[in-house]
Amino acid sequence: MPYISFFIEDKTNKTSLNARSAGEPFFAVDGITLLEASRAAGTMIESPCNGNGTCGKCKVIILHNDDPSYTEKVPACRTKITGESGDMCVFIPDYKAENDTLNITSEGISFNYTLHPFITKETPCYGLVVDIGTTTLALSIIDAKTGKAAASISSLNPQAAYAQDVLSRIQFASTAEGLKTLHGCLVRQINEMIGKMASNAGVKKENIYEVVYSGNTTMLYLACGIDPAPLGKYPYTSNIKAGHIKNTGLDIAPDALVYLPPVISAYVGADITSGILATGLAGRRGTVIFIDIGTNGEMVIAHNGQLAASSTAAGPCFEGMNISCGMRAARGAIETFTRSDDGTISYNVIGGAEGAEEGGSPPTGICGSGLLDITGELVRTGVIEKSGRFADAKKTFYITDNVFLSQKDVRQVQLAKAAIRCGIEMLLEKLYLTPQDVDAVIIAGSFGYHLNEKSLINIGLLPEIFAGKIEFAGNTSLSGGTAFLLNTELRSGMENIVKQVQKVELADDPEFENKFVACMSF
Repeated sequence: MPYISFFIEDKTNKTSLNARSAGEPFFAVDGITLLEASRAAGTMIESPCNGNGTCGKCKVIILHNDDPSYTEKVPACRTKITGESGDMCVFIPDYKAENDTLNITSEGISFNYTLHPFITKETPCYGLVVDIGTTTLALSIIDAKTGKAAASISSLNPQAAYAQDVLSRIQFASTAEGLKTLHGCLVRQINEMIGKMASNAGVKKENIYEVVYSGNTTMLYLACGIDPAPLGKYPYTSNIKAGHIKNTGLDIAPDALVYLPPVISAYVGADITSGILATGLAGRRGTVIFIDIGTNGEMVIAHNGQLAASSTAAGPCFEGMNISCGMRAARGAIETFTRSDDGTISYNVIGGAEGAEEGGSPPTGICGSGLLDITGELVRTGVIEKSGRFADAKKTFYITDNVFLSQKDVRQVQLAKAAIRCGIEMLLEKLYLTPQDVDAVIIAGSFGYHLNEKSLINIGLLPEIFAGKIEFAGNTSLSGGTAFLLNTELRSGMENIVKQVQKVELADDPEFENKFVACMSF
């Protein structure tokens, strides 16, 4: 059996094979892939498509012991180990290093409310709010006596390394081993984040007595260690109820409780409930659309206090997945982009100075907000036609020698934006409303906060008539979760509101496919 040693790359000194050990050497069984071997050895290799060979994110460098001078970069999910492979060293990217430069928004709009927490004590008393996004995590320790945040922190959701979207996570967790893996890695990451926050803020972890989990329905299932299979099968029902559950492995007070906000449906979860609370959506007059743009396009329309909700599968391209030069919103990613009519381009790189054709910090990839900016500007200036095709025969637009947008990438954007635009139009139709009736549009979420109105309209994700009506609310999952933590009366109030929400399943509509195709055009 080949003898495999895994190492984590240390790129701080720009030397690709300078690394630290990722664990004990592993004797691999013939016929398994490097990805399977790494998981068996307890070593993390990121593979958001779960080894299906579609994401391109699991590439590693291997060094064969029989020829130390030869290295090759290979996809771990497609590279099988045989008796002829020989002993090897495998160098994997430092997955957690991204956390140091991730651009995650932890602030969100909120409203004034009185302090009325569930737990009160004479001694120090804290609560914890956990926004469990499909791709990212954002946590805050809250002083229950003052209502102020003692510390906040964010990171990648480690589950994304195994499966990139909700449906693939439901599938991954369909076995007891898969569920244990996704639940375990999430709890370990949250505990690590709690430890850092508590240490920095001088808070004792045993003084954290209540937790609010705010996330989509699947994320709540996985955080609680509950089999999410019912969410992936017709009639797609959620059995999670609002209220307290026992602490499921968090390193806080031994008798701490976890509060789960009410969920609207299997695919419209507590993150949206928190958003409805934070934005006061149920109390607003006129017609307001609330949209959380991300891997799942969840949306709520409020018409004079009456709410209707739905969701569409936008896919992972907004998170930089399935894009040729796509990456998360971390150092090196293009996050904004403009192109003048004479062809001059400029862009901003996370963690670097403003870039342009001449000078600036060279980008290493494109994150979601940059992707929409680039596509929108190329559509506006005629490089990309309304159909989505490039106007010239090159079928690729180069920003630098190494960072580009391909025809395939444009199609991914079209699919994602069509899903959301189609959802908006069909949800309005269900309520006998038109885009002209809309008074305001609220874009929520960490990803949404970094978008700009012009790009959303240029690519047709939102209709032109919404111009000037769009507001960016930030992380309302976290700010709404904080309101749930600090005022128990809001909990019962939102539970009653959620019961009245009209749930709309767009995919059941016989016109969905035709409308989706019509929304593909820019």
